[in-house]
Amino acid sequence: MRAAVYNLMATGLLAGFLAASPEPAVAQAQSITVYTSYEEDEAAAFLVAAKKDLPDIDVKMLRLSTGDLAARILAESANPQHDVVWGWAVTNMIDPRILALLEPYEPKGIDKVAAQYRDAGKKWFAVTGYMAAFCVNNERLKAKNLPLPTSWEDLLDPRFKGEVVMPNPASSGTGYLQIASIIQQRGEEKGWEYLKGLDKNIAQYIKSGSRPCNVASAGEFAVGASFALRAIKNIAEGFPITMVIPKEGAGNELEANALVAASKKKDAARRFLDWTLSPGAVNAYYDWKEIVTVAGGRMPERFVKAGLPADISSAMFKMDFARAGSERTQIIDRWKKDIER
Repeated sequence: MRAAVYNLMATGLLAGFLAASPEPAVAQAQSITVYTSYEEDEAAAFLVAAKKDLPDIDVKMLRLSTGDLAARILAESANPQHDVVWGWAVTNMIDPRILALLEPYEPKGIDKVAAQYRDAGKKWFAVTGYMAAFCVNNERLKAKNLPLPTSWEDLLDPRFKGEVVMPNPASSGTGYLQIASIIQQRGEEKGWEYLKGLDKNIAQYIKSGSRPCNVASAGEFAVGASFALRAIKNIAEGFPITMVIPKEGAGNELEANALVAASKKKDAARRFLDWTLSPGAVNAYYDWKEIVTVAGGRMPERFVKAGLPADISSAMFKMDFARAGSERTQIIDRWKKDIER
């Protein structure tokens, strides 16, 4: 299990967060611990923005994949080691065992978030989200004489045998939203029938949601089932890929924030949660996230150039998050039994 730990008061990006020492002037800063599943580069960028706006709060952050973070929080439930949950899948957050560990809080600016993106009991609110997308390597398609897939259905083509990689849904939130959306789109029986058929063409199930895109971008495979922002980032970096939003509608997930009831540093934790709805945070989100629920901000031009529609809702499958959350254990257990290898 790989974890990334960051310190807001350190300087620089990823290496700096891990290695730099706090400046003497901030030695008395309030300190909080935040658990997140934001991707490492997203987390680093967001923390730069937070440091600018909250110079007197020392934010120590542990980053784990979605499933690993759930296991960590539940393992520590008798003695939570964190103060805030930030950018974590709503389908995990609504687990009753997790909700029991949270304290209701309405941060400043919550009126900028529509009601469907927050808990009726005020225990969480979602500020960002992500959606499924294929990273398709143009050069490998040409070399293998493969057609450009435009849908999940296209990936059943026997010509894609050994050319598709996707995230493991047991550890990756991206992987879970992909199979949950397929089951919701097709129905229980046909959904599992499809997943078993797709498995015949899958070369690997990878723990991370971003890595399938990265290995496809590097030309190791033709198609990496991943998420849109990773595709957009890799296109911007010059990799020879095309981002494909599956025409059935992209499965998607919301990323939520919450206050931990057992926190002994709630004043600083609440200030951090307030910040997650601030203009500084929203501007940072729009640089990295295709789904931002907070009013304000504008989609970057590079997103549009990469193929993301200006009306993002037109590409999204309407997920039943409550269903996806309640069925998570059942779906993952069946996937492990019938498909995992």
